[in-house]
Amino acid sequence: MNIVCLDMEGVLVPEIWIAFAEETGIQELKRTTRDEPDYDKLMNYRLNILREHGLGLKEIQSVIAGIDPLPGAKEFLNELRETVQTIIISDTFSQFAQPLMKKLDRPTLFCNELIVGEDGMIDGFKMRCEKSKLTTVKALQSCGFETIASGDSFNDLGMIQAGKAGFLFRSTDAIKAEYPEIPAFDEFDDLLAAIKAAL
Repeated sequence: MNIVCLDMEGVLVPEIWIAFAEETGIQELKRTTRDEPDYDKLMNYRLNILREHGLGLKEIQSVIAGIDPLPGAKEFLNELRETVQTIIISDTFSQFAQPLMKKLDRPTLFCNELIVGEDGMIDGFKMRCEKSKLTTVKALQSCGFETIASGDSFNDLGMIQAGKAGFLFRSTDAIKAEYPEIPAFDEFDDLLAAIKAAL
């Protein structure tokens, strides 16, 4: 039995933090998991910047409301889900992801939770589990699934390398150069064909 595990941001939808950085003009918020492998460090960095600027969940959600899936992502995901069970495993947060999941016809999503104060400021975050993507893939494998995974960033490498097949999708030149053994694609049709070939 196969199951496909996909990253969300950068693969199916634009990077939320980059969109928010562009909307607010706060360039420091353009830093993502493509730049910083340590997710806790990255999130604490982001939350400190939000506090400095007095920005909370409401401001981020208003930007997310205007974000659409990447061109072709919905069609890719729908065809993939007709072929094989598919889960989106993301280091994003349910408070960010729900409007985007609606636009993708509500696929299964495993993600994390923000801790939000009564004033609407983001006080912290709760990760579902340590190394959530790799841990989830290992758990699925322990249930009898063979996993195929795809993502674009450092935090996707664990789940990509742990399965029977894994692919980089629209990744950076630096990551592709550092991991030349991982097939890399930039078009949904090519990724879909590679996944189907691995089934």
